[in-house]
Amino acid sequence: MFGNDRDRMRQFYVDVWHKAGAGTPLDPMERIVAEVIADHPEYHPLLGTGDETALNRDYTPDEGQTNPFLHMGMHIALREQEGADRPTGIRDLIQRLIAAVGDRHAAEHQLMEPLGETLWEAQRAGKEPDQAAFLERVRKLVTDTAGGGAAH
Repeated sequence: MFGNDRDRMRQFYVDVWHKAGAGTPLDPMERIVAEVIADHPEYHPLLGTGDETALNRDYTPDEGQTNPFLHMGMHIALREQEGADRPTGIRDLIQRLIAAVGDRHAAEHQLMEPLGETLWEAQRAGKEPDQAAFLERVRKLVTDTAGGGAAH
């Protein structure tokens, strides 16, 4: 969305949340972002105030706190992948997992592990994410969660 411009991306979340709260019309991407934010009431105070300290903070694993922007970004990435069916077949897999879990938000949380693993491997190798490996991880997750059946 904004490449590597962390500050612009974080400000986008704040701006979208303010627009959504004001009832201002949102474009399709803003609607996705607003839906994800709405699913995370624990982040509403951060986004509602636009606290510069929190927006500029480095959320490191050793702090024991999840990076709210990374977390919401993964939800957004999964919804974009589902909407575009990219990689091909991901839409069906995500919809099957949602049906098996019974809740989109909970299913997306499960999908974050294979997504995170795939992104971590790509970053470590200095390559694009391996879409086939990602699909295979998601297929396994769906099969394990849904209780077997043929993965396609």
